[in-house]
Amino acid sequence: MCLGVPMQVLSVSPGRALAAGRGRTCEVETALVGAVEAGDWLLVFLDSARERISAERAAEVDATLDLLEQALGGGAADAAAGFALPSALSAAELAALTGSPSSPDSADGAATR
Repeated sequence: MCLGVPMQVLSVSPGRALAAGRGRTCEVETALVGAVEAGDWLLVFLDSARERISAERAAEVDATLDLLEQALGGGAADAAAGFALPSALSAAELAALTGSPSSPDSADGAATR
């Protein structure tokens, strides 16, 4: 599994950018996202930028990765994430998020599996 890491561009060179995020700084390829500028936020997979994102989206991804690290480390991952987790959504909200029809079998509002 490959996880995207939000990183902020520090400086730019042709086809590449020096970016920082989640405690590390590295050079990333930018061919898939086009021209970037210092201050831009990127979603980076294996040192390659795959998507340009907003600062707000970067904060959401960081919060999610923090929760994942807590869960994997044996800590409680029930801290407020700052956004609605899919498990907190009703069946109709989850269906709208995923583009799937909601299940009429779900009486308690949770998505069926």
